Amino acid sequence: MDYSLTNWITNFIWGIADDVLRDLYVRGKYRDVILPMVVIRRLDALLEPTKKAVMDMKAILDKEKIVHQDQALRQASSYAFYNTSKFTLRDLRNRTSQQQLKADFEAYLDGFSPNVQDILEKFEFRNQIPRLSKADALGTMIEKFLSPEINLSPNPVLNGNGTIKQPGLDNHAMGTIFEELIRRFNEENNEEAGEHWTPRDAVKLMANLIFLPIADRIQSGTYLLYDGACGTGGMLTVAEETLEDLAEKHYKEIATHLYGQEINSETYAIAKADLLLKGQGEAADNLVGGARIFHSVK
Repeated sequence: MDYSLTNWITNFIWGIADDVLRDLYVRGKYRDVILPMVVIRRLDALLEPTKKAVMDMKAILDKEKIVHQDQALRQASSYAFYNTSKFTLRDLRNRTSQQQLKADFEAYLDGFSPNVQDILEKFEFRNQIPRLSKADALGTMIEKFLSPEINLSPNPVLNGNGTIKQPGLDNHAMGTIFEELIRRFNEENNEEAGEHWTPRDAVKLMANLIFLPIADRIQSGTYLLYDGACGTGGMLTVAEETLEDLAEKHYKEIATHLYGQEINSETYAIAKADLLLKGQGEAADNLVGGARIFHSVK
């Protein structure tokens, strides 16, 4: 992973907050807008190539009066999420009327799949839209996230001669950007930097302490990994990577399933979004937000 690239993108996004929200929010509240917008733009970038396929599938399902459409639409999008609105973020960038932009942006958000709706609800992002619209900041915010200076897509941006202008952003790099933004926002709020974010080196150490003592007892099979206070999900994913690496070194074939719970709504939203972006839709569905508990894991 190119850390200079992720650091550049993180700084650019941090700059969006200062440019657009400075006179509208106190600094401690920038996160209420920036974190969900990062998630939305990344999802939007992932879904752009299959937008037509999703819309075509939606039309077929509606014509046939099929009620349960989720699985078919996931297949059409090639991800565990989708958007059935007629818009992408790029479609919204040239609205001259703030009233029309607000309505179209809300329609765009309403088009996301139920699992993404859960994320948006936990972020409470829709509560920010009237404020952004009234201050004439919603369009500017969207424009900033579509800037040609950053690429939040997994696909590279090419020059006219076919050379790479900007590399694509893989899932791990996107996760690193999430983590760094969370750390910075925590510090801005005068919170302990590690309250909602544990440094990756510490997480790797914890995973090694769990698995290394039993490495020679790992057998081929299926393993369930559960974190009852999963935060943004870093411990779950690092634990999975550690277990898979040790299994491979001992010539064992394993499958893993992730389960987690997080009481903080915003942190839960980030964890679920992170798993979706990494292509782990089943794991994202296995996360629980709030004070609910798992009575059983099947």
